[in-house]
Amino acid sequence: MSVLSKRHVLGIGTLLIVLTVALTVGQAQVKKGKSRPLRTGQLMKGLVKPNCDGLKKGLEAAPASEEAWESLGLHAALINEASFVLMDDGRCPDGVWADAATKALRQGSADLLKAVEMKDYAAAKSSFGNLTKACSACHEKHKEKK
Repeated sequence: MSVLSKRHVLGIGTLLIVLTVALTVGQAQVKKGKSRPLRTGQLMKGLVKPNCDGLKKGLEAAPASEEAWESLGLHAALINEASFVLMDDGRCPDGVWADAATKALRQGSADLLKAVEMKDYAAAKSSFGNLTKACSACHEKHKEKK
């Protein structure tokens, strides 16, 4: 093999190693933050899913009492807080994740909180629909297929 060919092969090999490491690190950030023990799956199962389910059930039932509206507000506030955790500790691997967490999830939950404070059922349902678009966008790219 000529010197040029050996350099070419070495360069391609080095590039493949760098890409493999970069993809592995990116995947690790999706599964867990850099320094804290909470795994992303635990965050979703323990915080995001129960509160999203609570919002869905509460809105399907059409809140008729102060307690029902307060429950919706609690769920929306916790989802909003989750949007910050999803971006913290180096967990965010890319722009899809960042847009879903900071724009769609955070804004959708903030809009939902405003609607709940005004007891505006139509706006609350609409805001919840916008909030769930964040989940779909991120899961499409990052959630492991079973």
